[in-house]
Amino acid sequence: MTDLAAAVGYSPSYFHRRFKAVTGLTPKDYADGHRAAKVREGLVNGSSITEAIYDAGFNSSGRFYEKSKDMLGMTPSQYRAGGTNEEIRFAVGETSLGAILVASSKKGVAAILLGNDPDELVRELQDRFPNARLIGADRSYETLVARVVGFIEAPRLGLDLPFDIRGTAFQRRVWRALREVPIGETVSYTEIAQRIGSPNAIRAVAGACAANHLAVAIPCHRVVRNEGSLSGYAWGVERKQALLTREAARSNH
Repeated sequence: MTDLAAAVGYSPSYFHRRFKAVTGLTPKDYADGHRAAKVREGLVNGSSITEAIYDAGFNSSGRFYEKSKDMLGMTPSQYRAGGTNEEIRFAVGETSLGAILVASSKKGVAAILLGNDPDELVRELQDRFPNARLIGADRSYETLVARVVGFIEAPRLGLDLPFDIRGTAFQRRVWRALREVPIGETVSYTEIAQRIGSPNAIRAVAGACAANHLAVAIPCHRVVRNEGSLSGYAWGVERKQALLTREAARSNH
């Protein structure tokens, strides 16, 4: 970073602040994201795993494998095969807001989807994990789904489950900030951008909310426009309003 700062005539600290304000990421996070994208590109385009690692700028395979699960959501060989043989367990249930589908990898809950038609939710899951082996619910997994349903109906119960959160470095920062928004409160996209130290990245924050696959667990429904009106919601504005109304009522008791 020192060399980059010198190249544009800035001090390292000023360059760091300017870079983060413009891109929404620190130089390190940006470099990590770029390397991750290069690895994914290399694996998809047929490079060997070793070639993909070194072409992406990792100095050693050990450094890469330390981060590979978070970076790819699976082993490099599975990613290269398009997620083939990754096991995703799932089950469909019912909530007061309609149908719900919960799906988990070996790492944790990877998707919580809401909708009107259970079959559509299963098709959406297939689209998200096209080469994975989908395994229908058994009794133990249906118990996990019941916990998620209970959380939707009574948010103050909390949801203490392991999650498999897959996204870019920036998306993960936004989602982390969203999980810190208390039940019964709302924030604006501008506020989230400020909280993650990227005040100019408002549009990117909205994009990260739209890319969220974990309804309610990552509470993007708590993000509203600056003036307080509701904005879009991947699972329907009516559900967003219902969730906010329910949480506000519960927070007053």
